[in-house]
Amino acid sequence: MLTKKTFGLIGKNIDYSFSRSYFSKKFKKLQLTNCEYVNFDLKSIEELSTINLNEVYGFNVTIPYKTEIIKFLDKIDPEAEKIGAVNTIKINRRELIGFNTDYIGFLKSLPRRKFKRALIFGTGGASKAIQHALSKINIPLEIVSRKNDKRYLSYSNLNTKITGFDLIINTTPVGTYPNVNSILEIPYDLIDSSHTCYDLIYNPKKTRFLIESEKKGAHVINGLTMLEFQAEASWDIWNS
Repeated sequence: MLTKKTFGLIGKNIDYSFSRSYFSKKFKKLQLTNCEYVNFDLKSIEELSTINLNEVYGFNVTIPYKTEIIKFLDKIDPEAEKIGAVNTIKINRRELIGFNTDYIGFLKSLPRRKFKRALIFGTGGASKAIQHALSKINIPLEIVSRKNDKRYLSYSNLNTKITGFDLIINTTPVGTYPNVNSILEIPYDLIDSSHTCYDLIYNPKKTRFLIESEKKGAHVINGLTMLEFQAEASWDIWNS
């Protein structure tokens, strides 16, 4: 009898989960009848201690726990440590080892052209991975945040700045299902065909940010391809 191998997603309010559907289809395609993928919907990260790790081989981690999870790890991969966020955990004899495959997925999904400058909305775990990815390919960046922090641009002063960026990336949850009418508050009149607008959200396929940007001639990308690449990178880690 084959030992059951459980993999899963750690997050909050994750019924919509891409990962569970993706890996369930993958297991079926590969005829891995002993593998299952489970959502671990935690109200707080402290509930991690309630999960029985005896049959769990690995986790993906999503909003809002990509940074909070780090304190529970026994080891962390150097790239994930640089990023300061973890979206993949390998379990080896109950030892939790943290990795980040978000930056890998982003780099693989980015169009093969030379961008001059990137503007990132958001400062969370996903944003940290994107910042790390862009630093690897030497694209200068600035970050927009609602936080009152001198390190970041504010939404109120984008009118004179947004034209200076040819890659605009949303890493916030604004516009995610079911709140599909929410929209990033940016000067869309300044968006044109010189811009590539990338939204890490994949549900809906086009957020209002992407819809409005596309109307202005921008090339738009959603987060689905990035998610697929990062999922495959997670699978490689779990099976290495």
